Amino acid sequence: MAIIIKEVTDKKGLRHFVRFPNDLYKGDKYYVPQIESMDMDTLSPEKNRAFEVCEGKYWLALDGSGKVVGRIAGIINHKYNDKVGKKICRFGWIDFIDSQEVASALLARVEEYARGKGMEMVEGPVGFLEFDVAGVLVEGFDQIPTAYGKYNYPYYEPMILKEGYSKSTDFVEYRISVPDNIERYIRFADLVGERFNLRQGDFKNKKELLDKYADGIFSVMNSCYSQLHGFSELSPAQCEDLKKQFLPNLRLDYVSVVVDKNDKVVGFGITLPSLSIALQKAKGHLFPFGFIHILRALRKNDTIDALLIAILEEYQDKGVNALIISKIGKGMHKNGIKFVESTRELEDNHSVQNIWGRFEHHLHKRARVYLKYI
Repeated sequence: MAIIIKEVTDKKGLRHFVRFPNDLYKGDKYYVPQIESMDMDTLSPEKNRAFEVCEGKYWLALDGSGKVVGRIAGIINHKYNDKVGKKICRFGWIDFIDSQEVASALLARVEEYARGKGMEMVEGPVGFLEFDVAGVLVEGFDQIPTAYGKYNYPYYEPMILKEGYSKSTDFVEYRISVPDNIERYIRFADLVGERFNLRQGDFKNKKELLDKYADGIFSVMNSCYSQLHGFSELSPAQCEDLKKQFLPNLRLDYVSVVVDKNDKVVGFGITLPSLSIALQKAKGHLFPFGFIHILRALRKNDTIDALLIAILEEYQDKGVNALIISKIGKGMHKNGIKFVESTRELEDNHSVQNIWGRFEHHLHKRARVYLKYI
């Protein structure tokens, strides 16, 4: 099969790029489409502030008839490279039909791009920033991903490995059962709060949450995530992008902000109602009816996705996570939540995994990032 690799240079090409996985996985019960307009924004330099520190190109693989059979992005995050002192080109948004020839052509194009930019290694799948989807699914092919994960066919990994890549790191996901009784966690949280003079932040609506605590939340995030694989400090503009991305879906019952006596944020937890089924019903579009499915999922659900949690280093191992769990736990009981899905977390992020260890849980999905020296 003759494969043509074509660079995406216009909006029409970008739309083909965004839509390809919807065609590839059409009818698959485990695939969760992303909202096309949001993907378009993420991939557009004029819409995504990540391009303050990143550059990238996108390519489509076409067969002899001109049909799209694969896609890939090549990304360089200069800020992260400067931080770790390495010359890394990332590949992301990789999807392809069951063909080694297509996988080889896509990865070879990114490697050519990387060498042209003076890079020494290629790593992926990774996005622009830590909040973009990363990893190839290697376990959990019989599970629906969260809205912040990604499904792919089992043939992805062996084909990537055949091109000379090896494991860099894994992301894992857990399904946690919400206990029937959380009173002991609430009592322990009260003791921790009294001992260290900590309390829940006071906010009555989303605007108050952002006005009073958004800066503190991002400050804690930048501090706590600084050593995580692939993370570079968020700029004020990037923080604004994240506010716009997640604010519409926030429910205050599922948000905890822990502050000290001076109202300074020392830790937080943000969880969201699961949108996976709603996104399947929306089929990649908010309109005319997609937004209705999403609104229903936000109001009525039995599962929430654990999106972000962070505690300042000086308050870690002091039970502050109990304050976060007790606040969100009350909201879960109030609204009939039965399960929590942890979104992808690094396999060696034991501080987060220790939180799930207190509850009935099991690891049911694993995604892998690969590395190749060029």
